[in-house]
Amino acid sequence: MKSNEKKYTSIDQLPLVLSVEDLADVLGIGINSAYELVRSGKVGSIRIGRQYKIPKNALETYLAA
Repeated sequence: MKSNEKKYTSIDQLPLVLSVEDLADVLGIGINSAYELVRSGKVGSIRIGRQYKIPKNALETYLAA
């Protein structure tokens, strides 16, 4: 995949659970900004070990707000 190509083109294509990297890609922001959204609780997430996982519906809730 080319660096300027989007991995997902619609919300329906998103997996049920996203990584922080996926979140950054979907929102078009940097990885540090994505981590800040997750750590601040603005985007709901689940922490599994050292990783954050973002449920698709948490992203939809954030975007609807």
